[in-house]
Amino acid sequence: MMKYIVAALFFGGIVGYVNNNWGNIAAGNFVSDYLFNAFLLLLLFVMGISFGMDKESIVKIKKSGFKILAFPSAVALGSVLGGFVGGLIFGNVVASMAVSAGYGWYTLAGPLTNQLFGVEWGALGFTVNFLRELLTITTISLTVKVDKYAPIAFGGATSMDTTLPIIMRYCGADTLITAFSSGFILSVLAPFTITAIAALPH
Repeated sequence: MMKYIVAALFFGGIVGYVNNNWGNIAAGNFVSDYLFNAFLLLLLFVMGISFGMDKESIVKIKKSGFKILAFPSAVALGSVLGGFVGGLIFGNVVASMAVSAGYGWYTLAGPLTNQLFGVEWGALGFTVNFLRELLTITTISLTVKVDKYAPIAFGGATSMDTTLPIIMRYCGADTLITAFSSGFILSVLAPFTITAIAALPH
């Protein structure tokens, strides 16, 4: 399965690059603005069917209670601490923590850190969070051996949409609730965390 995913990413990247440089710009915009969202919604629809077919899913959510907040809280704390350590190494601890607080949501982290910290940090915010999603997909066969919930933590906010299908494929259908709820909570937290960190003295 992984070889097909990597091959699809690779050839998709080539097609996008070729089209962006020598192809039809309108076709590229159609893919990024409409086709991507359409397939993402289709994937979420299929995940919803899977969730609905699990007769114990609602029971599991009720049983989890507030514990369902513990996992994304740990992921958020770990991400910001990772940014803190990176900031100590490369300089500007506050900006580095803000970049990490994107939790993988690169389309938010890039523009927001650009607005708050400047163009260089905006580019870094986009790149770091994009790589987080890409590495989640390409390394999941390895990280799942550490713990079946490790890929969910690695995926951050993306575990509710783009990385959710592959997480279910490798981690099992019983991780659906944890993955989706974690990604959803992190997506809600991301803009508030980034702006709160930006308010710190730097």
